[in-house]
Amino acid sequence: MVSTESRVFGKRAQKHIIIVASGDKVRHMTFQPWMAALSICFISVFSIGYLAATSYLVLRDDLIGGTMARQARMQHEYEDRIAALRAQVDRVTSRQLLDQQVVEDKVEKLLQRQMALTSRHGKLGTLLDRAEESGLAQEDAQPVGAPETDEKRADASGGIKAIERLMDIGGQPAQQQMAIAYAPVSASGGQETMSDRADRLFSKVTLSLKDIEQAQKHRIQTLTAGASQATDAIVNIVARTGIKVVDDEPQATVGAEVDDVTAIGGPFVEPQPTEVYDNSLVALDTALARLEHVRSQTRKLPFNNPSPASDITSRFGNRLDPFLGRLALHAGIDFRTPIGTRIVATAPGTVITAGKSGGYGNMVEIDHGNGITTRYAHLSSILVNVGDMISAGEAIGRSGSTGRSTGPHLHYEVRLNGEAVDPIRFLTAGIKLSHYIN
Repeated sequence: MVSTESRVFGKRAQKHIIIVASGDKVRHMTFQPWMAALSICFISVFSIGYLAATSYLVLRDDLIGGTMARQARMQHEYEDRIAALRAQVDRVTSRQLLDQQVVEDKVEKLLQRQMALTSRHGKLGTLLDRAEESGLAQEDAQPVGAPETDEKRADASGGIKAIERLMDIGGQPAQQQMAIAYAPVSASGGQETMSDRADRLFSKVTLSLKDIEQAQKHRIQTLTAGASQATDAIVNIVARTGIKVVDDEPQATVGAEVDDVTAIGGPFVEPQPTEVYDNSLVALDTALARLEHVRSQTRKLPFNNPSPASDITSRFGNRLDPFLGRLALHAGIDFRTPIGTRIVATAPGTVITAGKSGGYGNMVEIDHGNGITTRYAHLSSILVNVGDMISAGEAIGRSGSTGRSTGPHLHYEVRLNGEAVDPIRFLTAGIKLSHYIN
């Protein structure tokens, strides 16, 4: 290595030259001062980095240990928190399961009660139809099935559906619904459980079902009392005519042939035990059957007017005979009727006489059963034949003045077992019965 001169204060400073010889080739490189400074800086930085790395390697075990300790503490804290949350979830789940069981039991009871009421209303429906046909339903101010009752029934049905939706909303399992039930808060800010909401809903539905049940019971009692009163009134009115209507055996008949009696029988078996409601239905059924039976038998009796538009000119009883001028029994009543007036049967029956009959002239006699017959005399023409089955209100002839008569009129008789009785009693009873049997 040779150095060259360079100027310093007028003198040339010497440069440092590095010569590298390799065989015949010789290379040289001038080494400047800045290059030396740069090399020193690089070496210094490398040394410092090396020392820092060496220190890190020496001290890293302590750093790693501290980090692991912090992570362990955090893990323990998380585990404690998870354990506390699990315990809380277990308590909530247990309470939810208990509330769910309570709600399901209440829903089951309400559904059973609603089904019972529906079944009862189905049984009651038939009786209501019979009562309506009997004219009893129209007499009550608020029949079962009216808008108010329908509204209560709809409210009860809606309440049941609402409770069912608590258990399965949108197809979600009941357990999820129980969890959701704890989420909502009431207006006061406190939590409201599903059981609390269900209790209020159950109370509302229970009251609705009780109202429906009470309405049904009241309806049954009203109809039963009405049917019994109507039956007693009919029996009492008919009794004043001298005819007794048997009303304690609905299968028995009055005013009909024995062949019409329904044949029944069988060994005696104790009745099955029934609830109070079923007993009330049985009582209503019995009362309606009794009323229907009495009405059926009453309709077979001669309570109608043979000539409704005509006046009565002569009543039943002793009077002066118009031909002999002495006292004689007038066995019927006379109606003032122009010749040709339409005469109708006063009750259903069978024609046993249709033709001339002594002083009666042209007469029709109808047998109504049980010894009760009616006679229609002095007819100008007869419209029926012997053996014909006649219904009440059917035309049997036209009025005239045949036989022992002083002028156009209708002579009408009612006979019990062959003996004449006052027809006025039957006409009066017919007017009173029109409210009960028409």
